[in-house]
Amino acid sequence: MTTKSRTSIIDLLTPWAEKDPESVAAATPPGPDRVTLSKVRLLGEIGAARDRYLTADVRTGDRIVLIAPSCPEFLIEFFGAHAAGLVVVAVNPLSTVRELDYILTDSEARVLVAHPASAEAGKAAAAQHDVEFRTLPVVGDEGPRAEVGAESDVTVDRADFAWDDVAALLYTSGTTGKPKGTMLTLGNFISATDIVREMIEATPADRSATGLPLFHVFGLAAVTLPAMSAGAPVTLFPRWDPQIFIDSLAEDETTIVSGVPTMWMSVLAKAPEGEAPDLRIISSGGASIAAEVVRRVEDRFTAPLAEGYGLTETSGLGTFNPLHGTRKPTSVGPAVPGFEVKTVDPTSGDELPADEVGEVLLRGPAVMAGYWKKPEATAEVLDAEGWFRTGDLGRVDEDGYLFIVDRIKDLIIHGGYNVYPREVEEVLYEIPDVAQASVVGTPDEKYGQQVTAVIARTPGSDLEVADVERICRENLAAYKIPRIIEFLDELPKGPSGKILKREIVRMYTSSS
Repeated sequence: MTTKSRTSIIDLLTPWAEKDPESVAAATPPGPDRVTLSKVRLLGEIGAARDRYLTADVRTGDRIVLIAPSCPEFLIEFFGAHAAGLVVVAVNPLSTVRELDYILTDSEARVLVAHPASAEAGKAAAAQHDVEFRTLPVVGDEGPRAEVGAESDVTVDRADFAWDDVAALLYTSGTTGKPKGTMLTLGNFISATDIVREMIEATPADRSATGLPLFHVFGLAAVTLPAMSAGAPVTLFPRWDPQIFIDSLAEDETTIVSGVPTMWMSVLAKAPEGEAPDLRIISSGGASIAAEVVRRVEDRFTAPLAEGYGLTETSGLGTFNPLHGTRKPTSVGPAVPGFEVKTVDPTSGDELPADEVGEVLLRGPAVMAGYWKKPEATAEVLDAEGWFRTGDLGRVDEDGYLFIVDRIKDLIIHGGYNVYPREVEEVLYEIPDVAQASVVGTPDEKYGQQVTAVIARTPGSDLEVADVERICRENLAAYKIPRIIEFLDELPKGPSGKILKREIVRMYTSSS
């Protein structure tokens, strides 16, 4: 049960450092260059990072931009800045100077810290803004350690946050305009961590692994923090390689893995054979996953795949399929503990009865405080009662299970008929030679929009357009059948691994 007694995210880490100080907190993938940090070593490094931040020209509440891949150094800098009372603006290591220019301007950050492997653009952007630039230290086998007292107490000097104080700004992907800084508070992080840890029943006996980016809310708030707060070690993969990922699961005796659908599809395509580790749970989020992909992943790992649903604005939480009890195909589950979900008419805002499609709204303790410096944009999505408008279309059945239909903006209107891309994608993923698929609406003078399918085939496949058309005609109403079918080697993806529908629309709008 979440309480408001904790005044720092670091409070999630110290209890297990006191109980088992030398146990592993975080590690890089197995191999000759592997780095493993014990819990007291991690806290020691956090304390050293805090001291470095206090030498900068910053005050409590100032923003710092953090650029790093998924690695122990990210955690050290994130917690270290938090310990110094700063607000972390975590951004994609692939960000360009132009993108960083916008974030530095909007967040009014005072310091930019970058991993040496991702420093070039950050250094250039910081120089343009006269912002202090620092390269974060890369950790090795030796380093500072937190002290364990006579009563097994471990303390880290850190600033205290109020429950509603902003702890991080995570910028949205900007699908509807300029990216917005989502203000996540101490209470959001603590609540999200407690909810997920209890929901997946994480314990120190678990071992967690993920290739999700830590600058994204899913990887940070919904995966890594819950595992660490349960005392479970976390293996972080800075670069995604499905074969290395599979091999490491067996070596580390991993029990919990988390990722997005494109990760699981790449595992099926590039590492379809081999020994399956004894996993306890596979979690998937960030985008909808086709029922056929769920079946194949569960067959590959002989472990349940539980799909969840959440957004940056809800700390990655909202709904989740239960570990015990009913898991309904294509559903993202009922509301997680402490959350509520409902659907409303997008125009009137009236709540809809069970199984009627409408806009999905979420309410709970991990919902953001608002958008940074954007009160009007905040008011558009967050009402006085705490309900957040997701912009997604879905239905809630009589048992409270949510079924996401599609993004409101992804809805295709073909000759006056509504076509939900996910329904077409479900059919495409049932084709064995389809590795990845995305369905979008592209402009058409006669019908308004054409149903367009973009597909990446499995290696060595001889799948042809005629094969796809035939299967779609057997399974879909005529107006839902893709009129444009294209094959690509790889579909465009965003930093969290989501397929970028807007980029596909742009490509085929330009080509038309």
